[in-house]
Amino acid sequence: MLRGDVALRLRDLIKEVCFQQEMAIVRGNIRANHVHVLVSAPSHLSPAKMAQYLKGRTSYRLLREFAELRKKYWGSHLWGRGYFCSTVGAVTEETIKKYIEDQQDELDGFKVWDESKDLSSSGAPLG
Repeated sequence: MLRGDVALRLRDLIKEVCFQQEMAIVRGNIRANHVHVLVSAPSHLSPAKMAQYLKGRTSYRLLREFAELRKKYWGSHLWGRGYFCSTVGAVTEETIKKYIEDQQDELDGFKVWDESKDLSSSGAPLG
């Protein structure tokens, strides 16, 4: 589902939401069926609120912009109810970055953003 134009648009939407909420993307990877994002966020944003912003706003916009998603998920939800969140501390930030970079579920998959390259069209901070 998260391939091609949909994945590219999702990348831009995630950047927009992060920029609006003052979250800086450190690393991210969009796979065909899930997303990994490592962010640095203001202390007033709880993990639940960050997930709400990211999942809610991206779902709303993707369903409005892509008829094939609207048809497939009509009367349903684009994103699953759950999410995983952890703070950097138990493992190093470098370990988390490497984990995100190494995610692959298909041969033609792609890295969506990387802090070392400014791929942002929305002006969102990349870390």
